[in-house]
Amino acid sequence: MSTIDMLFYEKEIWEQSYRSIAGVDEVGRGCLFGDVVAAAVILPVGLMIDGVDDSKKLTAKKRESLFEIIMEQALAVGVGYVDSSVIDEINIKQASRLAMKKAVEGLSHTPDYMLIDAEKVDLPLPQRAIIKGDANSQSIAAASIVAKVTRDRLCAGLWEELYPNYGIAIHKGYATKQHRQQITVLGPSDMHRRSFLGNILSEQQTLF
Repeated sequence: MSTIDMLFYEKEIWEQSYRSIAGVDEVGRGCLFGDVVAAAVILPVGLMIDGVDDSKKLTAKKRESLFEIIMEQALAVGVGYVDSSVIDEINIKQASRLAMKKAVEGLSHTPDYMLIDAEKVDLPLPQRAIIKGDANSQSIAAASIVAKVTRDRLCAGLWEELYPNYGIAIHKGYATKQHRQQITVLGPSDMHRRSFLGNILSEQQTLF
């Protein structure tokens, strides 16, 4: 079994004398509810954190423990949020890019290079988009973990409190059967992405 060198892209960039690499990723792109959340993480040159991988491959418990290590070891972490009304206005692709830009702008110091999960960030910095970056670059994987844990905590905490009848804490805003049923019965909340709900809302109208 070949193991992926999670620092392959970072090493290439360090060799070009860049020192401050921000990994950038987002989470929540496919959700029906809530913000799309992005993170940018700058890790020290040469640091390898054992177990860091694409957040989707990790258990919630593992993500939480890695989140703490990343927050402790990172030189800088930024998080960006774009809410459902803006997602509806500019579309989810542009909203994801905007969240990424906000995350990088939220860093305590400006990176000199960005590694991004399959996207372009609208900032005048050297950057590279990597397909499946969260499974191939430690910096991007670290950003995916920070974004995922941040968003999941909102789902289980504040968002669940604000909209207790939709099961947000359980399905995190994704289009599960339970979630679609609740939207059909209750109608969408203020935090639902109207542009994502076409079929569900037309089902709702046939019910009543």
